[in-house]
Amino acid sequence: MKSVSFGTKTYHPSKVVCVGRNYVEHIYELGNEIPANMVLFNKPNSAITHELKYISKDTRFESEICFLVENNRLAGIGFGLDLTKADIQNHLKSKGLPWERAKGFDGSCVFGNFVPLCGNTETLEMKLYLNERLQQHATYELMIYKPDEILDEIQTFMSLEDGDIIMSGTPKGVTNYKTGDSIYAEIYIDNNIILKEIFSASLDR
Repeated sequence: MKSVSFGTKTYHPSKVVCVGRNYVEHIYELGNEIPANMVLFNKPNSAITHELKYISKDTRFESEICFLVENNRLAGIGFGLDLTKADIQNHLKSKGLPWERAKGFDGSCVFGNFVPLCGNTETLEMKLYLNERLQQHATYELMIYKPDEILDEIQTFMSLEDGDIIMSGTPKGVTNYKTGDSIYAEIYIDNNIILKEIFSASLDR
């Protein structure tokens, strides 16, 4: 099984639970409607990777603040990329079909390391740079559903195991990428950088 690191621990998440449409401006940039309820979907353990691979010309990345669950609480925080085959997803959406082929394929969940979640979560902020240019910027205030709300909603119908991961949604600025692109991310709490991640897209061979 695929694993992630959390401090000195190694976890094999049973699943990755993703929040869709959690930032208003991102909803508008994709031409979607603001949902009446929280949109949730799962990615399997086989989707997890620590390398950013070039998949296809229609594959885009969506940067996300991610949380690791331990003892039924948000114990860790990390950075993740939700890779999406946009053409396939648009076709599936038009037919009212599930998104797994576009969202749950092998290597579609790119994670760095997780660190303990400490400090005031209301100060959460994420910046994503594509080839040194600011591409995405997320803050706690911009989230429709806040981290604790997301955890509570998931637990109304689904059990979370230690090491399971929650991806809290992506802000505006999602885009396609190509081989050689460099992605640099920072996560802040209390105006301090608590996490930095760098990924370089390589060929999927």
